[in-house]
Amino acid sequence: MSAAPHAAPVPLAARPFGPLAGRARIPGDKSISHRALLFGLLAIGETRVTGLLEGEDVLRTADAVRALGGVAERLGEGEWRVVGVGIGGLQQPAGVLDFGNAGTGSRLTMGVAASHPITATFDGDASLRKRPMRRIVDPLVRMGAEVVSEAEGGRLPLTIRGPRETAPIVYETPVPSAQIKSAVLLAGLNAPGKTTVIEQEASRDHTERLLRHFGAEVVVEPHGEHGRRITLTGQPELRAAPIAVPADPSSAAFPLVAALIVPGSDIVLDNVMVNPLRTGLFATLREMGADIEELNAREEGGETVADLRVRAGTLRGVDVPAERAPSMIDEYPVLAVAAAFASGETRMRGLHELRVKESDRLQAVADGLAAAGVGVRIEGDDLIVTGGNGEVRGGGTAATHLDHRIAMAFLVLGLAARAGMRVDDGTMIATSFPTFVPLMRELGGDIDAGLQGGGAGA
Repeated sequence: MSAAPHAAPVPLAARPFGPLAGRARIPGDKSISHRALLFGLLAIGETRVTGLLEGEDVLRTADAVRALGGVAERLGEGEWRVVGVGIGGLQQPAGVLDFGNAGTGSRLTMGVAASHPITATFDGDASLRKRPMRRIVDPLVRMGAEVVSEAEGGRLPLTIRGPRETAPIVYETPVPSAQIKSAVLLAGLNAPGKTTVIEQEASRDHTERLLRHFGAEVVVEPHGEHGRRITLTGQPELRAAPIAVPADPSSAAFPLVAALIVPGSDIVLDNVMVNPLRTGLFATLREMGADIEELNAREEGGETVADLRVRAGTLRGVDVPAERAPSMIDEYPVLAVAAAFASGETRMRGLHELRVKESDRLQAVADGLAAAGVGVRIEGDDLIVTGGNGEVRGGGTAATHLDHRIAMAFLVLGLAARAGMRVDDGTMIATSFPTFVPLMRELGGDIDAGLQGGGAGA
C-alpha cells in the first residue's frame, strides 16, 4: 500500500510589477468545507452546501464520505448536496481512505470512523505520512477504538477499528488544536452520555457552531484565563441543514499581505470570515500599522463575515504573544513575509506547532527568508525577523517541502521584493487555494512558471 505519487514539480516565480487593485472573492473556508461534508454524512436527510472549497484536500474528504456510505454530489461551482446515513450508520469502506495532503480531513474523519464498529485504513501523500497522528488516536483509543496497525511513530498509513459502543470521556487537549478537539467531539456524537473536551487555549470553534447548527446539544464554558470547556450530549439525531461556506481567512491572508507590501495597492476581498478565533493575523497586522477596514459585517451560516478593504502602507515590527498562535497558526508564514517589509524586529513566540504542519514550517520560513536576503533567526520556538523597512532583496528560491502555505507566502514576497522570488514547486497550492495564481494575476500580480536556475527577476 502506498500513497498517491506527487505530481512533477512546477516552479513558479513572482516579480514586482505595480500596485494591486480590484475586488476578489476568496474560495470557501477549508475548515468549514471539511466539516460541512462530514456533518452532512452524520445527519439524516439532504444537506445543501454552497461556497464549498473545491481544492484537493476537501475533495478527498468528499471521497471519504462516499466510501463511508454517504452521497456527496457536486451540483455546480461550490454547490454540493450531501445525503447522510445518520450517527451510527457508517458502512465499512471497501478500500483505503487516501487523504492526499489533507491533515484536517484525515484527522476529523478518524474521529467520525473510530466511533463506529467498522475498520478503516487512513493514508496520504509523503507529506501527510510525516505528520503525527498519535495526538488524535490516543483519545479515540480511550473511547474504545483499537489501532490495528500504524507506521513508525504513530503515523500513516494507520488502520483503526471502532468499538461496538463508544465510551464518553473527559479529555484535556495536550496542545491547542481544533483538530484534536473536533475528532473527540465527532467521536462523542456516537457515545452515550456526555463527552467533554477541555482546552487551555481556545482553538477555532467551527465544530461547536456546526454541532448546534445541526441540532446537537453543546455547552461551552470558560476555562481558566484563555481556555474553554466544551460538553457534548451524545447520540443526538442530527438534522440536515443548509451551509453557506464563507471565504477562508487563511487564504485571504495571502492577497491581503500582498496588498499591504506592494506600494500603492488598494483591494477589496469579499465575504471573508471574521470569526474572532480565526483573525489573529488581522489583529497582529493592525498592530503593525496595517490599513485593513471591515465593511458590511454580517452573519451568514452561524459565522460573522465582512468585506475587507486593504491598502498599502508602512508596517512596523511587533512582539506577537504565544497565546495568539491558535487563532493564526496557519498564517505565520505570510506574517513573516509582512515582517520582512516592516521597520524593526518582529518576534513571533511559541511556534512549536509549526514544526508538525505540512512541513517544518518554522525552519522552512526561516530558510526562505534567508534566501530572500532577510535577516532571520530561530530562538527555541520563536521566529525573529529583522525588517527591511519596505525593502527586500529577493532573487532567491524558496524550498516549499510540499507545503502550500510556504509556496504562496514566498510568491507574495516576490511581488514586492526588488528581484522577485521563486518557489521550487507550486503544484500543492491546489490543495487549499486552487485559484490563487489567476486571482493574484487579476489583481495585477506578476506570477508565472519559473525557470530552473537564475533569479526570479532574471
